[in-house]
Amino acid sequence: MPYFHKTPGWLMKWLPSMTWHRQDSPKTLFLTFDDGPIPEVTPYVLDVLQRYHAKATFFCVGDNIRKHPQVFQEVLNAGHAIGNHTFHHLNGWNTPTNKYLEDLKACEEIIIDQGATTRFFRPPHGRIRRDQRQSIDQQYEIIMWSHLSGDFDPGLNTHQSIRAMKAASHGSIMVFHDSIKAEMNLKKVLPVVMEYFSNQGFEFKTL
Repeated sequence: MPYFHKTPGWLMKWLPSMTWHRQDSPKTLFLTFDDGPIPEVTPYVLDVLQRYHAKATFFCVGDNIRKHPQVFQEVLNAGHAIGNHTFHHLNGWNTPTNKYLEDLKACEEIIIDQGATTRFFRPPHGRIRRDQRQSIDQQYEIIMWSHLSGDFDPGLNTHQSIRAMKAASHGSIMVFHDSIKAEMNLKKVLPVVMEYFSNQGFEFKTL
């Protein structure tokens, strides 16, 4: 499915109840990582973040927390923030709302069981229906993004992705994925982007 590296302004205005960027955040960027934690990729991300003294927000899939609790603890111990990404990475467009909310709740419960909390939710694939959104935003801040790396795309032009991500500015929310599918592209794009913005004097913070 086609996607935008930079979220169009009209889309942000059309769905203003969701968070697309952080206002009033000079020289600050917000890195987010979806779909982990997994032992094959998440530790690599943690190493890169540590190298740049960066903090990030990890939108975790509950079933991956269940499978890899030690990796989840590594994320917490490094001082990063956690977001809810449903338990089974459900697509909201084709999931009944009651099932979607139950899956979100299951992810919330395992996050709490592991000693963490979160007030952030990101819908997998960015797909969420209005009724789901209206139920969820009573409890969570729904976090979308301003800049999408596209690292999940096997046909990604990494040079194009890097150029697009370098166009981020104060308060931008950037999306990467700590997943097997994204691993190769992630390793080509993430360090370059972080090096570029670090040299520009930006900080990377949790949401």
